[in-house]
Amino acid sequence: MYAPERQQQILHLAQERGRVEVPALAEEFRVTQETIRRDLSALDRAGLLHRVHGGALPAGALHLEPGLAERDSTAAAEKERIAKAALALLPAEGSVILDAGTTVSRLAALLPVDSALTVVTNALPVAVRLADHPALSLHLIGGRLRHRTHASVDAWALRDLADVHADVAVVATNGFSPQDGLSTPDLTEAAVKRAMLGSARRVVLVADSSKFGARHFARFGALDQVDVLVTDTGLTDEQAAEIEDRGPEVVRA
Repeated sequence: MYAPERQQQILHLAQERGRVEVPALAEEFRVTQETIRRDLSALDRAGLLHRVHGGALPAGALHLEPGLAERDSTAAAEKERIAKAALALLPAEGSVILDAGTTVSRLAALLPVDSALTVVTNALPVAVRLADHPALSLHLIGGRLRHRTHASVDAWALRDLADVHADVAVVATNGFSPQDGLSTPDLTEAAVKRAMLGSARRVVLVADSSKFGARHFARFGALDQVDVLVTDTGLTDEQAAEIEDRGPEVVRA
């Protein structure tokens, strides 16, 4: 079956079922999950589907932002590998900004108890994981807490970040692509992420490959603002080359 024929059938299934999921489609069409992700990205770019974590919704369907539990269970093995690879990019000493996000939270859990870093975060789950590290200097950014992501946002958070000059920022995203840059569903979180990009000398973006090609409501940056993208092996050689053409080094864990 040619890709356009498969994509037409995927579109029909999405309209019929209300949503489609990558593993089920891969089994149904007897292709790899990466092939299905490319199909969904193509349909999303055409405005026919909305990409979501693990699948897609029909165009016109309400594009809901998943909660923490759903996001944490999506691509869990990939996120664990990404977190381990990102850990190796952190300095032994100095200051680090840790964004909200399930992959970043996994990274925080991997930080050694004797780490002497200075960590700035707007993420309550990250702060909880690091609160008992005695040698670590932890700075929790204030602001309104978004219940869906447990992240501090709005004016207080932006004021706090304005005074920060960190060595590295580890930033998460809901979607990334060479054409559309970095995006997330919520404008207030996008503003905080945008501030993080400008508050560090080096930016590490952590995102599993299912987010490639996904486009969300609030854009907060471009790939040329990122120094390293840490993702998983689901990102193809062609996609990695396309991203590296925009500036970032790509690490596939």
